[in-house]
Amino acid sequence: MVRIINYKERQVEDGSNFFVLELQGGVEMVKSQQTNQFYATAKKSFITSTFDEETCKALIGTSMPGNIEKQSCEPYQYTVRETGEMIILEHRYVYVPEGESQSKEDKAVQELLAEEHTFSQNGVLEEELMD
Repeated sequence: MVRIINYKERQVEDGSNFFVLELQGGVEMVKSQQTNQFYATAKKSFITSTFDEETCKALIGTSMPGNIEKQSCEPYQYTVRETGEMIILEHRYVYVPEGESQSKEDKAVQELLAEEHTFSQNGVLEEELMD
């Protein structure tokens, strides 16, 4: 299960606005490579919506069947907010509805589509817009 935890407004190159929903998966335990200790975390992802702002507000807290999965993508630069360090990432997290496990072929097609459609062409990295 995933839960809608927030929403954000985005702008398309033509100036029109739309809303994305922020999804969060369940709690996961991850072992730190630096301290060898476990910490709790949860994967997050954004999905586009056709909803207005009032509907997005009302949806916060709603659970949906599915998972957030790691997906390979073209490398991109990301700034760690806490430290200011710039790193290169080659993955992103995507929502996968329950019962729609992604095959390798599906993932490859989605990666190609993601590169064409989900990243802004206005020169601003999508990750920067999520702040």
